[in-house]
Amino acid sequence: MSEVRRSRRLFENAQTRFPGGVNSPVRAFGGVGGTPRVLVRGEGPRVYDADGNCYIDYVASWGPLILGHSHPRVVQAIDRAAADGTSFGALNPHEIELAELIVEAMPSLELLRFVSSGTEACMSAIRLARAYTGREMVLKFAGCYHGHADAMLVQTGSGGLTFGVPSSAGVPAALAALTIVAPYNDTEPVERAFRQHDGKIACVIVEPIAANMGLVLPEHDFLHQVVDFAHRNGALIVFDEVITGFRVAHGGAQKVFGITPDLTCLGKIIGAGMPVGAFGGRADIMRRLAPSGDVYQAGTLSGNPVAMAAGAAQLRELRAPGVYERLEALGAALDEGLRRVIRELGTQLRVYRVGSIFGLFFTAQHVRDLVTVMQSDAKAYAKFFHAMLDQGVALAPSAYEVGFISTAHSAADIEDTVAAVHAALSTRGAVTTAT
Repeated sequence: MSEVRRSRRLFENAQTRFPGGVNSPVRAFGGVGGTPRVLVRGEGPRVYDADGNCYIDYVASWGPLILGHSHPRVVQAIDRAAADGTSFGALNPHEIELAELIVEAMPSLELLRFVSSGTEACMSAIRLARAYTGREMVLKFAGCYHGHADAMLVQTGSGGLTFGVPSSAGVPAALAALTIVAPYNDTEPVERAFRQHDGKIACVIVEPIAANMGLVLPEHDFLHQVVDFAHRNGALIVFDEVITGFRVAHGGAQKVFGITPDLTCLGKIIGAGMPVGAFGGRADIMRRLAPSGDVYQAGTLSGNPVAMAAGAAQLRELRAPGVYERLEALGAALDEGLRRVIRELGTQLRVYRVGSIFGLFFTAQHVRDLVTVMQSDAKAYAKFFHAMLDQGVALAPSAYEVGFISTAHSAADIEDTVAAVHAALSTRGAVTTAT
């Protein structure tokens, strides 16, 4: 067991200052138990905690650090921009450059607007879709997370199509009722929703690859059918690519699947880990935003020059030849290694991967939606998580999150990780086998 005395003391102090001791819930280790590691430094593929322990990191600040921690060109860009001023509240050249790099990769964003988080991006896109269509209802999918705006904090019933039920205190039931929730990977409830609420649904918002309930891949033609249902019924398609954008491909999931959404939401990866988000899409829709149109949206720190410079530096690196091929090779090596260990040990652990994103479920069955996700063994994952920490590997502290590979990881890091998985699964009492 790694020594965590200083982390424990710091976490105890944090609990006197922050609700639950953290500023974002999953950091409290509520899903896995134990003491959160207080991180003090990151370099390349590794992070270091307050007790001096080193870990191969697959959290990567929840995805945006695709080049690894403290990439020299990103750090240099931050230093140069900060020296010129940390904030202006005015148009600056860095936001124009970053916008051009995004549109180059994702031509569907004919116009875009920067915000400070993925939550803001999704919230604003939904408001815009409602104004553009003149409709109020939104359709989302169970297990997909689109930020903590009231309209998106809803949950589904037992596998069926339902009106939204608030999944957080403080969300008005009347507002949640405007959000319809359908099972992921099931098109019949989507078609039924459009029949039942003819002319009332403004948009369908979807993670094209679900990555907020673990990694759940869209089944054959699911996305194309959803797009078809929406457009035939006058609704817009909003792709939430906060996680998949620039992760699964330079052009995001929309490039992978050959789909042009009406609106796209992006998050922290376009800021290289700085607090950044963006939404954009068809010019005729985006022109409804103030000051061009009648949909109000604003942000004092939107387009922050330091964040924009960091993001531009990262996206320039991602244009280099071979970057995504390298990520795919590393991902394939990890995937193959994990499956080899699972076969050898007979553990009922399922591995899912797309590009540099991977997900793990302790279950015997194929995972395709929130119902099958919740049938996986979260207690087994919690034991596995701590066993991996003891082996020097940091995974997400939740059975329902994903892992991320960066260009900073080496083939040796992958080999060490596979060896760590073997040791963690082999340790007596470290994990249980799902049934």
